Amino acid sequence: MEIDVVLPCLDEESALPWVLERMPAGYRPIVVDNGSTDGSAEVAARLGARVVSEPRRGFGAACHAGLVAATADVVCFMDCDASLDPRQLPRVSDPVLAGRAELVLGRRRLSADASWPAHARLGNAVLAGRLRRRTGTPLHDLGPMRAASREGLVALGMADRRFGYPLETVLLAAAAGWRIAEAEVDYLPRAGRSKVTGTVRGTLRAIGDMRRVMAAQGSAR
Repeated sequence: MEIDVVLPCLDEESALPWVLERMPAGYRPIVVDNGSTDGSAEVAARLGARVVSEPRRGFGAACHAGLVAATADVVCFMDCDASLDPRQLPRVSDPVLAGRAELVLGRRRLSADASWPAHARLGNAVLAGRLRRRTGTPLHDLGPMRAASREGLVALGMADRRFGYPLETVLLAAAAGWRIAEAEVDYLPRAGRSKVTGTVRGTLRAIGDMRRVMAAQGSAR
């Protein structure tokens, strides 16, 4: 069966060829251009990806625009900066297809030359620990590669359109009683500097968004 792959994109012209050329058969890339000023949209279209424009800036806005545009029963998400290998997408999608889990996240395993700054790893570990305690889910990484049912994700009703979107997805899925699992994926050297983890400021902004989502979901319980 075919699977749609949502690729939020902001100025990833240099990384897109490597990413799109490694997309497994049956996995249909949806590149969501989130205001790129380089040739990302043109490169993606030339390489056969479906291109969706989302002018509202925000990681969650791009992810949700891709989800709305998707038509496959199962949808994957991943960064398109070459830090994750599309050939490993079956690691997160296969458990969903087999009915063993409703949501699967890729737990990043660092390669020798991967760039994942200490401040970003620490922030990720702290949030994952809080998530485990709050939901009982066996998660150790809020990684960007993930897979779930398209209809299920739409029904969850994610409202955040910033960096809190991935966390909100997990919180809502846990509250809905979904089976949530992890699968190891390789974390590779990305192309260029990350818009989030590349700076302490970017990491703190993302953590702030996630804390806000955590607090909002806590008050809604």
